[in-house]
Amino acid sequence: MKTKHRDITFNPDDVFRAYSASERREYTKIHGKINIVIDLSGSATTEQAEQSISSGQSLELRPTTSELFRKCPRFRILVIGKTGVGKSSVINHAFGVENTSTSHFKPGEVSIDHEFISPENDKFVLHDSKGFEPGDEDNLKIVEDFIDRRRNMLTPEHQLHAIWLCFEVPRAGGRLLETGTEDFLKLKSSGKLGNVPVIVVLTKYDMLIGRIERNLDETSANGLNDKAIKEVVKNKAEAELQNTCIGPLKQFAGPDIPYVTISTEADYKQTLVHLIEITESCVGRYSAPEAAVMTSIAQRVHPGLKIKASIEVGKKRYWKALGSCPMFQNRSMWDCLRVLHIDIVDVWNFRDPHKYLHSQEFRTMMMNIVDKIEVGPATNPTKTMAFGLSMVGTIAGIVSALAGPAAPIVVPIAIGAVLAVWAYDVYQISHAVLQRFMAYIIHLTLVLQTLYLVSESQELTRRAIKLAVKCYVDSPMSGEANTRIQDYDDQLTIVDRMDSDALDKIVEVMQFYSIDEAQMSKLREKPHVDLPDEPWS
Repeated sequence: MKTKHRDITFNPDDVFRAYSASERREYTKIHGKINIVIDLSGSATTEQAEQSISSGQSLELRPTTSELFRKCPRFRILVIGKTGVGKSSVINHAFGVENTSTSHFKPGEVSIDHEFISPENDKFVLHDSKGFEPGDEDNLKIVEDFIDRRRNMLTPEHQLHAIWLCFEVPRAGGRLLETGTEDFLKLKSSGKLGNVPVIVVLTKYDMLIGRIERNLDETSANGLNDKAIKEVVKNKAEAELQNTCIGPLKQFAGPDIPYVTISTEADYKQTLVHLIEITESCVGRYSAPEAAVMTSIAQRVHPGLKIKASIEVGKKRYWKALGSCPMFQNRSMWDCLRVLHIDIVDVWNFRDPHKYLHSQEFRTMMMNIVDKIEVGPATNPTKTMAFGLSMVGTIAGIVSALAGPAAPIVVPIAIGAVLAVWAYDVYQISHAVLQRFMAYIIHLTLVLQTLYLVSESQELTRRAIKLAVKCYVDSPMSGEANTRIQDYDDQLTIVDRMDSDALDKIVEVMQFYSIDEAQMSKLREKPHVDLPDEPWS
């Protein structure tokens, strides 16, 4: 008689994170209904290194994100839906990956406990479940048991953070909910599934819009311009959704069930932004704070949430006392800015396998942006569409110019490879140091926002990074941001309030220059340009 066996994969990075984070020195692996616990014992060398770090004698400052990733290395999501509803497409677009597909597995072949982790974005882990067929009580029980096990786990790393329940928008007169789905929603509304948020995702919204446009009678569109016709179609779509989807959904799940209609087609990208907004909000209300931040880090459709997460990470440690940070004492400005740089870059979570954003060349470029960008004109305190479109216009103009034969992108000579002199200075409490810290944080964030707009979730190249830097430096935004920092520094007279005021100012400037969805939609009209790799200089 042959004995059946199954290989269980262990990720060394997860084991090392568990060793660093756990006081009990244990690593737990969940496989089906089995908990595998590995005892991790440290060597004498390891213990000495830890003692050195705890006593403040570490050679390098520790990024805040390293602690965040040890506590909650990934956003964990369960996606439920029948084959063909578009689950893989939603995941691929929301998290900026290309091949997270479970459709090639036969039904029942992959356990709900199987963890899908994409090499293109390892900041989320996906659990997949088929939809609930009529009379299929077994799958409902499997899902219920999985949710129950996960919500009873003690650490955010192993807990389930969100559930996307996916349906294709039905045709008029079609039925949205099968018996098994109704039972699942009743379990949720009764509280038996705990606090894990369930977001209903109605897919292929574009097909509903297309069908209504084709069937629109002439009298409804008579005398209307294109914009007015689109509004008529949208209103008809909303009315049909209320009748076929939202009404039945609220009947079984209650009036407060979160839902969103989405499409992954190019003209409907804003629907994915809405999905991520709702998910992040729900996770923030019902899960550990680390899980909400990881939601923002894992997603790749909403730059505003990246800025929000950067602020949350910054507030935890270094941003609270930029002007008088005891951890920065006796260290060079280069070393101090290094840890701020890592925290911000980690939050943006680009596809950067070559670590270009962590390279000395890019860090040097950023420090020289701080040093060389001149103060711009007086700034308008009111944010308007014009400001965002000026940035969009700058990017679109440069990208259009690059649509021809590829020539190397040349960044301004002032922000080239020669490191600013003050980078070698030792940290000290002064207005000049505070101003440089503020400028570095703000400029780096806005450069990464620009990089997000031009890279479109593709693997990063040095050409793409240089393009983002050039777009930012050439735009009015860079000079205006400098003006705001300079104005703040000129008015700063009370040293005791320097740190708290500086933090507030950083948040204010970053949020002011955050690109919103309307401006992003305008930018999507630019021509697509390939950005092959090229040397830094």
